[in-house]
Amino acid sequence: MYELTINLRQGGKTPLYEQIYGYIREEIRSGRIASGEKLPSTRALSRHLDVSRSTVELAYEQLLSEGYIESQPYRGYFVSQIDGLYQISPAKAEDSRGQKRKPEKYRYDFTPNGVDLNSFPYNTWRKLSRECLTDDRAELFRLGCPQGEPGLRGAISSYLHQARGVNCTPDQIIVGAGNDYLMMLICAVIGTGHRVALENPTYRQAYRLFGNLSCDVCTVDMDEKGMRADELEKSGADIAFVMPSHQYPLGTVMPIRRRMELLHWSDRKEGRYIIEDDYDSEFRYKGKPIPALQGYDANGKVIYIGTFSKSIAPAIRMSYLVMPEQICEIYRRRCGFISSTVSKVDQMILQKFIEEGYYERHLNKMRALYRNRHDVLLSELKDMGENFRISGENAGVHLLIHFRDGRSEGELIRLAAECGVKVYGLSEYYVDGKRDDGETVILLGYANLDEEKIRDAVRLLKRAWYDR
Repeated sequence: MYELTINLRQGGKTPLYEQIYGYIREEIRSGRIASGEKLPSTRALSRHLDVSRSTVELAYEQLLSEGYIESQPYRGYFVSQIDGLYQISPAKAEDSRGQKRKPEKYRYDFTPNGVDLNSFPYNTWRKLSRECLTDDRAELFRLGCPQGEPGLRGAISSYLHQARGVNCTPDQIIVGAGNDYLMMLICAVIGTGHRVALENPTYRQAYRLFGNLSCDVCTVDMDEKGMRADELEKSGADIAFVMPSHQYPLGTVMPIRRRMELLHWSDRKEGRYIIEDDYDSEFRYKGKPIPALQGYDANGKVIYIGTFSKSIAPAIRMSYLVMPEQICEIYRRRCGFISSTVSKVDQMILQKFIEEGYYERHLNKMRALYRNRHDVLLSELKDMGENFRISGENAGVHLLIHFRDGRSEGELIRLAAECGVKVYGLSEYYVDGKRDDGETVILLGYANLDEEKIRDAVRLLKRAWYDR
């Protein structure tokens, strides 16, 4: 029999039975009391601890209910067989040798997924929230239209037509909480028995998502113009997932000829579709914004997906689909019963934000802000040296540096980290490994860093990569 020595705290906030229960549970979970070990009887333990028997019985009952111990008639209480029980304890970072290591801290983080939340229009959003909630309308808190509120869909439709050249009616738009949900909805509408082709490198979240939804997923190599239509044909895919206005992570802008080739590919067979992810086309620094691929689609082959996460804030969790009319019919038949995943209040706030001109003003402000940071980063990089080239700098909120001096991606990332700067390698965006083209590519995002921080961070990178 296992002897229990428990230091009980009389008069504390934690009841005595909970102290007994907690002590025995931790002894079992840590392995200090082995499976099959017999515990003292409730009478013996109560006498040993100088507490009432009912207190011990309460502790044992809790352990019984959670499965830590079991009761055997006429024999007593025994520890259950729980070898390999998952240990619910704080995770500790370890290196490859099992040694604890301190979490890495960086002075500057060039994350390519950044959004400048310091510029979020808090006062405007607060004002519109008050306006939406001023009227005591019970209707505001009922379930709304599954596709999203008609007013918001109308505002999005007008914006997309004017700013992105998208041709659609409000009835073709579906509002949802984030791109992940909407991509799952696409699969629910068109079915999962498809082969989906994505660019390589690509947005890994989309690749994982389609794969987890039982789609047959493959990748198609890119050239300087984007996904190659001839390779797409060879892949056997019937769904192509592309980012033609600003490919992530390479920053490639697909020219009109390649867009026409993709549309021609989709037209050649029934059941082929293109999913166009237009995630950050609002931010372009050279020339006019590139019209969406959907605007060239005359045969209902392009499913367009956009988001407000990059242009406003990730926590807004507001994205939208534009579906061809024939797919809208399938949606209403198969998924029209699914309630909207975005609250009516949030939809109304965003509708006002767009209709009253705040969204356009916010975009103009963010374009100017990001352009300044973009220009400062380019200027500082040019002073850093000449043994690299820059790409992807004409749009979005990140660019790429290509090195051809033989240093590995891991080495460049490590050297930067030693100087307190976090940078990102391109290899993590390749599904089946980066091509050996003699280049090492590093991504630098600048949305989270102001101009002075960018200057200081690049000075540190210069010291890390060239002055050692």
